Parts: sequence; structure tokens; C-alpha cells
Amino acid sequence: MGKVVGAIVLVFWAGMSWAQEVTIAALGDSLTQGYGLPAEDGFVPQLEAWLAAQGQDVTMINAGVSGDTTAGGLSRVAWTLTPDVDAMIVALGGNDLLRGLDPAVSRANLEGILQAAREADVPVLLIGMEAPGNYGPEYKATFDAMYPELAAEFDVLYLDSFFAGLGGPGLDPAEARPFMQADGIHPNATGVSRIVEAIGPHAADLVAAVR
Repeated sequence: MGKVVGAIVLVFWAGMSWAQEVTIAALGDSLTQGYGLPAEDGFVPQLEAWLAAQGQDVTMINAGVSGDTTAGGLSRVAWTLTPDVDAMIVALGGNDLLRGLDPAVSRANLEGILQAAREADVPVLLIGMEAPGNYGPEYKATFDAMYPELAAEFDVLYLDSFFAGLGGPGLDPAEARPFMQADGIHPNATGVSRIVEAIGPHAADLVAAVR
């Protein structure tokens, strides 16, 4: 009888564990923060809504700061990873590119972020960024490679481009224009929706990694 009761409790506990709400922090820059958009149209609210539509009980935390570099993300990761955070999306590097920062510095910052997540036992989805060609082929190759290499090193989930839903990497500016704001850098609400459609399944995998 004791074994039967124990089995019932175990099954009940497993069901409760599966049903528990998962909290995901999205650590990023203006793309994550939702620059230029009403709050409800930004990346984080749209991704939370997408996950909810898939039956996932997820709360998203917007840890995006406009203008942030990988160094800024590293400086914030410790207090972003509060005890209630179950998983983290890392989408940083665009502002490093705009400033032409040394890829070795960006890589060290991302490594620090991933190490902090590892120490907190928090699963990560790392989203890559593609360098433009105007910095030269060596810079581009070094920058582009750091994301998949770090993802493999830290054994985290990986998506090659934040703009995968708009055709990136190798994003065609002309084709992407209808989905971008006037600055040509930040997506409009429709663009975010497409971005979320591509990132959503990877975020669902992140939820599964928690559970």
C-alpha cells in the first residue's frame, strides 16, 4: 500500500512540475527592449503571447536595455539572474558591431554571461549576430564564429540570427524594409511578429530544457 501511495505522490509531483510556470529573462539591447514600439508590440510581450498560444505557462522578463553592448549585458547578468528566473535568452552584440569593438572583447563578455548562467544552473538560448562586410573578412569571420563556438562550449541552445524570421543571416535590406522602422535597424510590429515566429520554437525548447 505504501508503494502505491508513493507512486501516486510521485506522479502528482511530476504533473505539478510539468505544469509549473517558467520565468524567462530576455537579456539584450534595443531589439529585445522593443525600441520605438508600443510596449505590447515589443519582442518580449509578443514572444510571451506566442508561447501562451502554444499552451506554455511562461512569464517573460524584459531585460533589454537600448544601446547595451555585451559588456553592459555582463554587468547586468548577476542581478538579472534572480532566484525566480528559470531560463535566459541572450541576444547581444549588435551595438558591439556599431562601435566596431574587438570581437575578442565581445566574446569574453558573452563567455562571462554564459558562465554566470551555468553557475546559476539556468538554461540559455543564445541568439547570434552577423557582422557586416565593411569591417573586413577577418573581423566578420571572427565575430560570426564566436556565437556557435560559445554555444557548443557551454552546451546551450542556439539560433544563428535574431533576424532569422526576416531572412537573416544574410538579411536582404530591400526585402526586410517593409518590416523595419524608418531607421532601418529596428523592426516594426509586423517585423517583430515574424521574428517571434522564428524564435518561438527555440524558446519552446528552452522551456522544455527547464522542465
